[in-house]
Amino acid sequence: MLCTLAVEPSSRAAPEHDAELVQALRAGDETAFMELVERYQAQMLRIARMYVATQAVAEEVVQEAWVGVLKGLDAFEGRSSLRTWIFRILVNIAKTRGVREKRSTPFSSLWSPEGDEPAVEPGRFLPEGDRWAHHWADAPTSWEGVPEDRLLSAETLARIHGVIEALPPNQREVIRMRDVLGWSSREVRNALDISETNQRVLLHRARSKVRRALEDYLSEAP
Repeated sequence: MLCTLAVEPSSRAAPEHDAELVQALRAGDETAFMELVERYQAQMLRIARMYVATQAVAEEVVQEAWVGVLKGLDAFEGRSSLRTWIFRILVNIAKTRGVREKRSTPFSSLWSPEGDEPAVEPGRFLPEGDRWAHHWADAPTSWEGVPEDRLLSAETLARIHGVIEALPPNQREVIRMRDVLGWSSREVRNALDISETNQRVLLHRARSKVRRALEDYLSEAP
């Protein structure tokens, strides 16, 4: 990976804690429900906003998703993690609302790797005709000589997160899930209902952009 990214502690829910939470939710424990809302609400809003036209509608989608979670608890069998199940409910509702509102950008295009820019600028590779065509002309910079305290500084991490926020929505959410929240590839695919190919391409493009921005930043004088 490009650099150490801070993993949000609340994202690491152990499977056994899932079972405890589900049991508490089925018993009507409001504290357990608020724990889930606090853990996932912000990211649910970001993802819902990708499928619908306004923030207000995204908030409605999230509210509807929480209602769906509560109503569907008895049917939850634990075949996937609780968070994956919650996000699948959210995405299904968001897709339906997006289609209903005839959003100008079809939600399917959000996850398509086709037509996007290359992950790495072509100019960083040797051209056709060269003996080593397609090999690096401008290889990624090694960070071995960069002091660890600079790599892990608050300023560096803030720069990384700023670059992530500026990524296209599909790339942003995939890299956030994988490298910030610590989700596995399978969890991301299942939660967002995307293929392994899409997940891999989006993550690679996002990481490449973040790495290049980090190269530029670390090449500056401290």
